[in-house]
Amino acid sequence: MATEPTLWGVHMRAHHGNLPIEQGYIAIGWPKMGDLAKLRPDRQSFKAKLAEVYPEKKAGAVPVDAGTLYKFACEMRHGDLIIYPSKIDRMVNVGEVIGDYTFHSDNSDDTPHRRSVKWLKSFPRTTFTQGALHEIGSAVTLFQVTTQAAEFLAALRGEHFEGEVGNEDFDVEAATVQVEESTEDFVIRRLKTAITPERFEHFVAHLLRCMGYHARVTQFGGDGGIDIIAHKDELGFEPPVIKVQCKQIVTSIGRPEVQRLVGAVEKEEFGLFVTLGAYSREALDAERSRPNLRLVDGPTLVDLIFKFYDTFEPQWQAVIPLKRRYIPDAVRADG
Repeated sequence: MATEPTLWGVHMRAHHGNLPIEQGYIAIGWPKMGDLAKLRPDRQSFKAKLAEVYPEKKAGAVPVDAGTLYKFACEMRHGDLIIYPSKIDRMVNVGEVIGDYTFHSDNSDDTPHRRSVKWLKSFPRTTFTQGALHEIGSAVTLFQVTTQAAEFLAALRGEHFEGEVGNEDFDVEAATVQVEESTEDFVIRRLKTAITPERFEHFVAHLLRCMGYHARVTQFGGDGGIDIIAHKDELGFEPPVIKVQCKQIVTSIGRPEVQRLVGAVEKEEFGLFVTLGAYSREALDAERSRPNLRLVDGPTLVDLIFKFYDTFEPQWQAVIPLKRRYIPDAVRADG
């Protein structure tokens, strides 16, 4: 009977963007460690080296960080599976390790330890149960996925899976991150499943009104790509006019879709694209090159919802039922 592959979860810094997917790699930090292949392949050697090059490390952090580096360089094998939750586009990426450990001494982003990965599939976070998202929301850089491994393997095979939320214990930072991510996932899931695409346009228009704009929803399906017209004065005679396009999807928006909005925006007007998902690098490049264009992705939309939620009409609060609660402050707790 064939054994299931080992599943590793990895977190990479946001500055990588989509490069790990585009270039086929995973990378972790601790650049002062140098080439890990030159160390004796045992945990004690890794701990000794880490304590030497990072003397400011707390004693309790040394074995944890050294263990991460040891697992990355020595325990990970060809054929192991990688689960990488990308914050930039809110996708859960699954890949296969196809390369040995390598050290990139010329790396400029402080993540010189790398392995080559063949990325197999990418899933919106809403594909998975909250229990699965909790497990890959671990606060550590590298970890084995065990409790919810069957759910990720089922997704990779295209099979349906009914998962259960686990009862793992988390530290303060992990608990805080997971509460924030769970709430964000809940809001996006509700906006995706609890209302129609037409109602989503009306929701965005309501959010704009809560932000101080006058907003009018155009005829659904016959708007030429413009879903909402917004402006500051009541009658809309004074510039600027904001033309809004809404996409109730959790996948990535590419440059061609953004360009269609740009083509409908006149010189003195502004364009606003709102989606539950993310934008490709090319789409974000288009935004940077145009001062009259703004792209709002899922996490940004959720931030705006949190900010103006108290001013929402009851019908929209019913769509996204939220209560104000205190959560641990990881920064102050560590202090």
